[in-house]
Amino acid sequence: MPRAHNVGLLGLSLLLCGCRVSEPSPLERKVVVAAEHDFTVGNRSQKNPLPLTKETLAAGKEAFGHYCVVCHGLDGQATGVPFADRMSPPIPSLASRPVQNYSDGQLKWVIDNGLAPSGMPASKGTLSDEEIWSIVQFLRHLPPAGSLGDPDVYSH
Repeated sequence: MPRAHNVGLLGLSLLLCGCRVSEPSPLERKVVVAAEHDFTVGNRSQKNPLPLTKETLAAGKEAFGHYCVVCHGLDGQATGVPFADRMSPPIPSLASRPVQNYSDGQLKWVIDNGLAPSGMPASKGTLSDEEIWSIVQFLRHLPPAGSLGDPDVYSH
């Protein structure tokens, strides 16, 4: 029995070593995005209770700056984040169509629960509902890419 077990492990090892990871095709990306939008991410119909005001945007920018900037950059578009394009999957621009096509409720759901296997962590229990809703308002009104510079955390 131990010999058969070792042969099985050897076969599995050879199989895994022979696998290569390749960039997903455009069709594969579309299928994953559609699945996320239609099945995986909840709260599609939930509305943002916070009004769009200068104060709400400022609060969203501040909360984003405390919790999100390390991965998403100051502008939400990964400006100045040295590893953003080397992640698998890469960190998306929050101004991109796939992200902006989420409803406000879905954006809150993603911030609350994270999004596996993307690396997006859950913030439930770390951020208040008000902070998350203000971040959602900020995400809807992102500044131009690069306009806020690089995060300080990477300049030291």
